[in-house]
Amino acid sequence: MALPVVNHNGATVMETDKNSCSKCTGDDLQLKHTWVKLNVGGTQFLTTKTSLCRDPKSFLYRLCQEENDLKSDKDENGAYLIDRDPEYFRPILNYLRHGKLVVDKSQELEGVLEEAEFYNVTEVIQICKERIKLRDDVHHQSNVKNVYRVLQCSEDELTHLVSSLSDGWKFEQLINIGSPYASYGGQDNAEYLCVVSRGYPNRTPADHNTDRSTLLQKAMRMT
Repeated sequence: MALPVVNHNGATVMETDKNSCSKCTGDDLQLKHTWVKLNVGGTQFLTTKTSLCRDPKSFLYRLCQEENDLKSDKDENGAYLIDRDPEYFRPILNYLRHGKLVVDKSQELEGVLEEAEFYNVTEVIQICKERIKLRDDVHHQSNVKNVYRVLQCSEDELTHLVSSLSDGWKFEQLINIGSPYASYGGQDNAEYLCVVSRGYPNRTPADHNTDRSTLLQKAMRMT
């Protein structure tokens, strides 16, 4: 804090309140510049308490407290001994440092998630689960092929046909092909072609025709 002071020439100057500055920044600077050594699976890591204390619910936060309930041994260099995988700990520590989860291409997200759950770093746990779900959804969609069937039914049968679809089959399209007896002046109900589909993983079963346009052409020729 700057205070007005009159010097010997009568001019007013601003003087810094040293006690005030020390009070404002002392604790923060002490925490920021307190270095912590970690020995994770035989690999040495050096970081600050500020980074390790980013998540107050984590194991690492508790480890940094002067009075903690964790019984962690130290090696000859004073580093906390943690019997975990150092390669999967690295992206977690970097996240605590800068807030971005960067996973190497050689690493599996499940491995990072496993370590994040051990250290109880909640934000990393959530990010890993979201990325795994997105990856699995994309993989599933790329390995699914739609199989189509064309079913012919009368107007009376239509409602029952659509409502009774099961085993993954779903309605796609309805085509009115008229009545087969319309040219004779009959009063029969109209006939319909009902297109239904189902997704199959990987290879399509050999007994299913998957070409929607081909199925429609065949069905039209048969009516």
